[in-house]
Amino acid sequence: MKGPVFVGLLAAAGIFVVRRRLILTTVDGSSMAPALLSGDRVLVRRTRRPRCGQVALLRFPRLPSGAPVGNQLLLKRVVAVAGERIPPGWADPDAHGLGGEVVPGGCAVVLGDNRPASWDSRHYGFVPRERIVGVVVRHVSRG
Repeated sequence: MKGPVFVGLLAAAGIFVVRRRLILTTVDGSSMAPALLSGDRVLVRRTRRPRCGQVALLRFPRLPSGAPVGNQLLLKRVVAVAGERIPPGWADPDAHGLGGEVVPGGCAVVLGDNRPASWDSRHYGFVPRERIVGVVVRHVSRG
């Protein structure tokens, strides 16, 4: 009887570890089209250190007033990380005025692939590392 119990405990521990490292989420909206469409499902690896070009899952940024917005999550492409200079004219519109700035330590700049439909760093500025949940590692299926 020890064998099946041990295997069951080992399987439960494995599932626990996988669930702590990976997140399965569904895309809702068109801000990342055409790469990710509403209804697509993606697998996200938890990390707070994204690289340029990766699609990051992040907690909704705070409003300009500093008020939190809730537990909503966003998927956006990382276009600059700490220490990189954002080229002037990098986005139209650059409502937050980041063009020419150097990304501060512990932050990233993100954009939606579908700029007209995206609310991103052009609007809320730098994304602190604490708001980054992880990066997309696999497109799983279309809902």
